[in-house]
Amino acid sequence: MEKEKFLLHTCCAPCGIAVIDELRKKFDLTVLFYNPNIFPEEEYLKRKAEVVRVCSEWEVKMIDQDYNPAEWDEKVQGLEKEREGGMRCGVCIKMRLFHAGEIAKENGFEIFGTTLTMGRQKTAKVISPIGEMVAEHFGLKYLAEDWKKGGRQETARELIKQKNIYQQNYCGCKYSLAAKKEE
Repeated sequence: MEKEKFLLHTCCAPCGIAVIDELRKKFDLTVLFYNPNIFPEEEYLKRKAEVVRVCSEWEVKMIDQDYNPAEWDEKVQGLEKEREGGMRCGVCIKMRLFHAGEIAKENGFEIFGTTLTMGRQKTAKVISPIGEMVAEHFGLKYLAEDWKKGGRQETARELIKQKNIYQQNYCGCKYSLAAKKEE
């Protein structure tokens, strides 16, 4: 039986590893790494390298999009002072999920989703409606899932430890990095 084609946007290996492991068994899975928000470029490259490593080890297809922080800066202009989880994050999430929807539509995927709901500062309550709106726009299905639930965080922690996955200590953008430094 042929598996349904699934495009999974992922932000980093710690958020993605348990999700990738679960979905690769159920779907014809392709991982999308599209994160122009990550700052600085050195951090972006570390996160991407870990996602590439996981996908390579598990033989999961991957689409790697170019790093373009200027595109992100333009989208969030005027929202620099927003708190983590505020309006800037909503714009960032919409930007990345809209791009995932475009890629899914262009490449014949039936369904897409994101690992963003695994993040500590991100909620399915905010992310899922954006994903569903994008899915409707492109005529796709969106898997609205709170990846923090169902023992997945514990699974992720174990896989991160087993594979010695690099773990960042901030969400990703320059504003979340500045806020982390202020703590």
